Amino acid sequence: MRTALLALSLIAAPALAQAPAVPAGTYTVDTGHTQVLFTVSHFGVSIYTGQFTQPTGSLTLDPAHPDNDKVEVTFPIASVATTVPALNAHLQKPEFFDAAQFPEGKFVSTKVTVKGTSATIAGNLTLKGVTKPVVLEGHFVGSANNPMSKKLNIGFAATTTIKRSEFGVSYAVPAVSDDVKLTINAAFVAQ
Repeated sequence: MRTALLALSLIAAPALAQAPAVPAGTYTVDTGHTQVLFTVSHFGVSIYTGQFTQPTGSLTLDPAHPDNDKVEVTFPIASVATTVPALNAHLQKPEFFDAAQFPEGKFVSTKVTVKGTSATIAGNLTLKGVTKPVVLEGHFVGSANNPMSKKLNIGFAATTTIKRSEFGVSYAVPAVSDDVKLTINAAFVAQ
């Protein structure tokens, strides 16, 4: 296994060292390398993070006209994952995200303001059937031609803080904080 990882890193290193510029175009979410993370304070004693896995979505980039940039990320609520299987099941129940009635969460941008390698991304977040405006602070992580697929991959990270009670998820507030830090670590593949 160690030899395989070393070989892969030797193959990937030249591709990463020669990261291409990011051209205008449409990109799709690399589902296996994108995370939608949530972080809360648990009883004021610890910081606890979970995630929604298998997100989908798209990114439209126009470096010459960044006002045309758009991003959309959808994540299945049933994919929620923490370190506790029983908690994963509980988070899908009506008192939390109600995965049966509201199977998806979604962020859709309404305006992207680019400043160098950072961006302010205004948009609408939908959770548990409630849509509210939020602002994500994002930054460009990097770009590289994937040595396996030979396609351009680009990555961004973006964060915001929401009050979960505003989305109808108020179970156990304040023992589990109302403030939730959301992070989207997104990898996109050129189409």
